[in-house]
Amino acid sequence: MTPDALVRLVAACVLQYPGDRFHDELPRLRAALAGAPDRPAALLEAFLDRAEGLGAVELCAEYTSTFDTRNRRCLYLTWWTDGDTRRRGLSLVRLKRIYRDFGLEFTGGELPDFLPAALEFAALREEAGTELLQEHRAGLELLRLALAECGSPYTGVLEAVCTTLPGASPETRAQAKALARGGPPQELVGAGTALEPFGPGIDAPVDLPWPAAPGRRTA
Repeated sequence: MTPDALVRLVAACVLQYPGDRFHDELPRLRAALAGAPDRPAALLEAFLDRAEGLGAVELCAEYTSTFDTRNRRCLYLTWWTDGDTRRRGLSLVRLKRIYRDFGLEFTGGELPDFLPAALEFAALREEAGTELLQEHRAGLELLRLALAECGSPYTGVLEAVCTTLPGASPETRAQAKALARGGPPQELVGAGTALEPFGPGIDAPVDLPWPAAPGRRTA
């Protein structure tokens, strides 16, 4: 697994609801970062250091208060592009199809545009996953800026994710919104073609402490 994939995999774990298991998983998350690039590794390590100093209840409360659509800090990618419209339903169906085409049957309680699920996909299928994240780059950058504006420690996690994508991050909301006006770069390469499924040859080098996509199963 490449250094960028490791960053995405750790970020996928960090951006889920921490529950009461998060602190037990810190050693494995830190070990995974040993193979990550210096800057994103430092950003994620800083978050892990802070999280380690909080109790489980405090960390869960912080997570819940941080990621809220009312505050325009949402972890669901199509919310940024479609809002609460009928079009969003079509976007969610398309995402499920993309995962399925790469051997991932998405089931369970979460929506397929949940950022941790997209990051796990982008770690295991890097080329297609990078294009998927690039397609939602404006939303990722707007979330990053919104987190920075409220002084959230999760800002560094989004910064780390954005370092795995080509090009520099926009510095302002206006620049981030300009990305959205430009439209998605292109359809995913191979999105309409069934490729080899996830299998023994591409398992993650660090076990996810819990599945980023609830109900995920290998074909």
